[in-house]
Amino acid sequence: MKVVIVGAGVAGLGIGWRLLQAGAQVTILERGQPAQGATWAAAGMLAVTAELEEAGEPERTFALHSDSLWPGFAAELEQVSGAGIGFVRGGALLLAGDAAQLEALRSRGAVVDGAGARALVPMLAGDIPGGLWAADEARVDNRALGEALTIAFLKAGGNLLPQEAAVTIEERGGAAWVMTPYGRHHADAIVIAAGAWSGLLGDIPITPVKGEMIALMPPASDALPGPVIWGNGVYMVPREQGGEKRLLVGASMQETGFDTSLSSAVRDDLRARAQSLIPTLRHWTLADHWAGLRPKSPDGLPLLGLLRSNIFVAGGQFRNGILLAPAIADLMADMVLGKTKINPAFDPKRFS
Repeated sequence: MKVVIVGAGVAGLGIGWRLLQAGAQVTILERGQPAQGATWAAAGMLAVTAELEEAGEPERTFALHSDSLWPGFAAELEQVSGAGIGFVRGGALLLAGDAAQLEALRSRGAVVDGAGARALVPMLAGDIPGGLWAADEARVDNRALGEALTIAFLKAGGNLLPQEAAVTIEERGGAAWVMTPYGRHHADAIVIAAGAWSGLLGDIPITPVKGEMIALMPPASDALPGPVIWGNGVYMVPREQGGEKRLLVGASMQETGFDTSLSSAVRDDLRARAQSLIPTLRHWTLADHWAGLRPKSPDGLPLLGLLRSNIFVAGGQFRNGILLAPAIADLMADMVLGKTKINPAFDPKRFS
């Protein structure tokens, strides 16, 4: 079976890798460089507790399933690629702003008081009343993940064509192909996994949502916090690689089309919010500031399944693309191979 995938982000690479393992021939067309879009711009949290508080049952069940796949997925990927991806269950601390918020968090799990929160993260401000401690929350180095998936895909025999954007998808007489500026790519099945750009390839209701983030670098005397921290409208993710320490702080949300320009006002707001939780951050150096585009569907749920004929879509993951990556890779590969059916909650045709 010959499959063409549009998009070499974490979804497209993961699906392609699984299809290759099942014996398919796979080509991925990427408008830029592999894993340099939303995969690169993310923070790498597998935020089951923080992100899914108001999620419906289909989304929550799928997210929990994907979270359970992550340890095996990470181990397999590291073994195949020879590259570490920084998967760790380091926990997450969701901070309350006041006593009422702390009380409301009790229904969601184990709550710690202010002293307990500072025992977990000693640098927290003294007036924080406590928070929800999610000890099993995990994170991964999303940029290392993208590199490892690229290596695994290529090692498995995949054909990866960077700087080759899909322009149109055409069908005739049961055949389908993707047109690019450089040629025509025929396939038995096509998977559109182009992130925020998926909507440009047909009647796919996915729109871009811009998110800006910053990275702070500590002085030599300061350590990074251990867990991921959520509070005051931001999250903070510790990241250490190659001897470099960074604290990632995010993220804004703006529906501004495909604009990825950076705002000094957003940068300063992210930093101020983080410093209100950890005052010593005012002495840390601003190391980076970037923006990415999240793919969002009208109802916030992913689009996973058959769009028409032999054309599939895997998109609309919004803020959970990294978390859902292992489950999407398995599900979409099985769907393309005819081994499973569409979950109605994620059916791409549900808006028709």
